[in-house]
Amino acid sequence: MTVVFRALTALCAVAGIVALQLWNHGDWGSFVYFTVQSSVVIAVVSAWAVFRPVAAPVRGAATLYSCITGTVYHALLANPSSPFYQADSGAHALHNLLLHTVTPILAAVTWLLIERERVRWWFAALWLAYPLAYLIFALIRGAFVHEYPYPFIDVNKQHPGGVAANSVGFTIAFFLLGLLLIGLGALLRRVLPGAPAPEGGAPVEDPARV
Repeated sequence: MTVVFRALTALCAVAGIVALQLWNHGDWGSFVYFTVQSSVVIAVVSAWAVFRPVAAPVRGAATLYSCITGTVYHALLANPSSPFYQADSGAHALHNLLLHTVTPILAAVTWLLIERERVRWWFAALWLAYPLAYLIFALIRGAFVHEYPYPFIDVNKQHPGGVAANSVGFTIAFFLLGLLLIGLGALLRRVLPGAPAPEGGAPVEDPARV
């Protein structure tokens, strides 16, 4: 079952990226978006984990990034009541469904219900390294090309103070989302039978002491 869900996650992520490329007529500029980059990460990690052991913190990080993609899209970018709502002609296209909905759900289900491995709570902080690196990349790139991939980090619209406030808010939210993935994993290990052993057979201390 673990192999099946990992393979499905990788397949949906890859299919979504391919569908997006077809939609954009092969425009590689779409890889500037966190959506596409996080989909590449979860696809590579999930596919690799089908054949070789991948450390639980690495799989947890990839899961978090995919969940960030789905959460931000549905809560902010595709939500008409959000101040960051963006009308998208491809909102109902296959690539949007795969990258923003199906892949994040599969990633979360695989992590929480199938793998259910233990990681320490402070990994939620370490996992923020990539989103913060992406933020720096997007801001530096935007300073040169005067375009930003997302409205909440668009200095032209939000001004530096607004971007700074948004960045702090998102950092806190992503940290809490990481804690949620770790905490729910600990809870589900208690209530669901037959939690799998860590890959490689090495015992890992439960950060929640459960």
